[in-house]
Parts: sequence; C-alpha cells; structure tokens
Amino acid sequence: MFLKRRADCEKVIEELSRISEEIKTCKKCPLASSRTNTVPGDGDPCNGIVFIGEAPGRNEDIQGKPFVGAAGAFLTELISMAGLRREEVYITNVVKCRPPNNRDPREEEISACLPFLIRQLSVIQPVLIVTLGRHSTRTIFRLQGVNVESITSVRGKIYNFRFSWGECKVFPTLHPAAALYNPQMRKVLEEDFTNLGKILSGKSTQSTLDSFF
Repeated sequence: MFLKRRADCEKVIEELSRISEEIKTCKKCPLASSRTNTVPGDGDPCNGIVFIGEAPGRNEDIQGKPFVGAAGAFLTELISMAGLRREEVYITNVVKCRPPNNRDPREEEISACLPFLIRQLSVIQPVLIVTLGRHSTRTIFRLQGVNVESITSVRGKIYNFRFSWGECKVFPTLHPAAALYNPQMRKVLEEDFTNLGKILSGKSTQSTLDSFF
C-alpha cells in the first residue's frame, strides 16, 4: 500500500481544527452574509492526499461538509477507481462558503479564502494534490507562477511542484459536477482517475509516487 500515515496525525488534526474555527468566523468577503455554514474541509488529513474543489454547493452549505450532493457521490466513485477510499483522503475547496445560486467563485472570493487553503496545505503537507475543476487548478498552479488558460490543456497528467512544505505531485482533472451536465465528461473523469490509480500503484510510465512514501 502506497499510503504512509503521518506520525504526528493528532497534531495535524488539532491544527486543522483551529483553522476551521477561524473560517467559521471569517467575514473577509460578502459570501459570509449569505452562507448557512462554512465548509472548511473533511476527511483524513494524515495520508498525504488532498482533493481540492472549487466552492460549496447548496447541500454542502446546509451540511457544512464538502461534496455531499450528487457530484460528491460521483467523486466517491472516482476515488475508488483510483484505488483509494474516500475516508483515506482529505477533501476541501478553494472557497469555503457557497456562492449565491451556485455561481462560479469570483477572484476576490478566491483571494479572501486563499490564505486558509495555504495554511491547510502547509499543515497537511500533502505529497499529492488532486485539483477538481478550473478554479482549483488555476489557484494551485498560480502558487507556482504558472498561468493555466484551460483545464483541458493540463488535465489527466502529473505535475511535479515544490511548495513550502516540500515536493508535491499535482494531478488536475475536471470537476465531478461536469459529468452531471455532460455525459461525455463522465468518461473523461473516469479515464483520468483510472490513470491516477495506475500512477499511484506504479503501473504507469508517466510518474510514480514511490519515492515520496
């Protein structure tokens, strides 16, 4: 098994809990006035794998957890295709509050939330980040000074980045919600996650995570 659990897991969980409490009282952008709940993140932060979406939707806003609607159910399936279980990974979003009417997050909202995301990642110190959708992908690539014009130009591949906490692989793909509106996108996502599973298990010639575990 390629997963290697952090020895200081309790400390990681405690620090993420502190960040979550700060997020709950955040009023850095207008989304604070329309939210029901903040959605800091959920899952196991100690195995070094983080999935980053774009922003909470209606169901997430109600429950305070990421990816609990139809897109979340599909994401759970996709994670299984990669040889993982949802409870083994940590899932969060770039923006922690729901934009009205599920519109795309705005740049000022992303900027307001970005320090929280960076702190979460710095605490978790992931060896693999899976970005879900264009906003998540652009945000993570910008941290490397890379501008992504279109997610289709970068999706489905592993990129080697160095962040403040060390080496990290980044795997961009589409947002699972894309498959709910376009059946063709379902095949693309399934292909990406199958490929991710091969990379994780060392069966792909493109890359492997072996040296990081």
